[in-house]
Amino acid sequence: MSAIRVVPTTPFEGQKPGTSGLRKTVSVFRKPHYLENFVQAIFDAVPGRQGATLVLGGDGRFHNKTAIQTILRMAAANGIARVLVGRDGLLSTPGASCVIRARQAWGGIILSASHNPGGPDGDFGIKFNPSNGGPAPERITDAIFERTGTISEYCILDTPEVDLSTLGETLVDDMVVEVIDPVADYAALMETLFDFDAIRGLFQGGFRMCFDGMHAVTGPYATEILENRLGAPKGTVINGVPLDDFGEGHPDPNLVHAHDLVEKLFATDGAPDMGAASDGDGDRNMILGRRFYVTPSDSLAVLTLNAAHAPGYARGLAGVARSMPTSRAPDRVAQLLGIDCYETPTGWKFFGTLLDAGKATLCGEESFGTGSDHVREKDGLWAVLFWLNLVAATGQTVEALVRDMWAKVGRIYYTRHDYEELPSRIAETLMDDLRASLGGLFGTAHGGRTVMLADDFAYTDPVDGSKASKQGVRVLFDDGARIVYRLSGTGTAGATLRVYIERPEDDPARQDMDTQAALADLIATADALAGIQQRTGRDGPTVVT
Repeated sequence: MSAIRVVPTTPFEGQKPGTSGLRKTVSVFRKPHYLENFVQAIFDAVPGRQGATLVLGGDGRFHNKTAIQTILRMAAANGIARVLVGRDGLLSTPGASCVIRARQAWGGIILSASHNPGGPDGDFGIKFNPSNGGPAPERITDAIFERTGTISEYCILDTPEVDLSTLGETLVDDMVVEVIDPVADYAALMETLFDFDAIRGLFQGGFRMCFDGMHAVTGPYATEILENRLGAPKGTVINGVPLDDFGEGHPDPNLVHAHDLVEKLFATDGAPDMGAASDGDGDRNMILGRRFYVTPSDSLAVLTLNAAHAPGYARGLAGVARSMPTSRAPDRVAQLLGIDCYETPTGWKFFGTLLDAGKATLCGEESFGTGSDHVREKDGLWAVLFWLNLVAATGQTVEALVRDMWAKVGRIYYTRHDYEELPSRIAETLMDDLRASLGGLFGTAHGGRTVMLADDFAYTDPVDGSKASKQGVRVLFDDGARIVYRLSGTGTAGATLRVYIERPEDDPARQDMDTQAALADLIATADALAGIQQRTGRDGPTVVT
């Protein structure tokens, strides 16, 4: 038995978990005691750790392996009995949720800053998922944060590093560390949800796709499942080797950052039938057809409309849930199917109670996140497999599936404009002034439309009654058009203002316009209502999706 070393420490300001845990730059996490303080706060604030099983892993970004060794020593010193850690420290976020649930663990510590850049000058993150496998609810994150403000010591062992490259068990003092195949449990779960035989037949018939792993954690998952198990040709997965700086790329699966994939799918000649990308930790996805982009909102709507084609969802859907800024396409599909559609704040944790209570089966958010009740995180590769299942079952292309949904419920033109790394004071003042103006907006005319609703979205959870306020400013017009403004909680530099703009189009003859052209007048209205260009000095958004 090694002696437990009790290390005196003092609190750090600002260790408050956001919508996806604590995210800071690598340089902040490398400060002495910074990581240790937060990990000890988890152990102190969440009951039940003594003799428990902990799941541990991350997206492979810089500092991942170093942090894992520290957490293993601290877990042993804090009474954890067994840690399941992904080989080489890798475990996607949905993969971790899967393992937590399959192995009935106390919880998991996931090391990721999701879609944020990596490397020594990039970002790092850490979050705790409890036994249901989902992001910790606010009662837990609030308790962790409260503990970070009073912490005076942490416990750790001085033991050798654990070899994370070889599957099997080893001991850290009397705690068992089991290095597991990060893909195995997850792949087994996917085989229960989707018709792998039909998807194999699709590839055998010459169907071609390209999956961009963005040098992030999903590369090994996609290679094993798509190429090794489903028979997609070698080379279907590009950028499939995880790198600690993501190949100096930005692991965010959108039209801007997944440029390698977009070039292939929009090529004049020889474009694959389908394209897909996932992000740093594997919980986001982008779906492309041949020269056709599927918005995340439309993706959720198509999956909802066609869910019965997938074996795991043939029983029918209890309901569908979407984040408030997501377009209302899923609402229209839910109405057609006669199922409930829930509107929640942004943040996957808000879906957890609905999934646990059996009120929703599928859920999604406009920021490229889609998932279901199979785990309690959004799941990028799951969405890709779902789409492949639909193409195989229906014989329709990706584009045809989307157009079929439009034909049934209408198209909603939708875009998101991101203004990144704004000075926090400017962004917060803009939102405060916008909120202050809401009372006078009802009934006013803007760009030929009349405002029918203007509010700051508040939410009461229909399961546990918990409340969330100031979740984003909504402006709804008489023709069904909508503008939403909110500040993102996932960045580490300045503030990111996200503006979501949508309008319905039920006339089939007008459903083929360029999205930005179709929304040009609303984009101008969105800027005018908030004074974005005037206040920020920006000529336009940083990223348009």
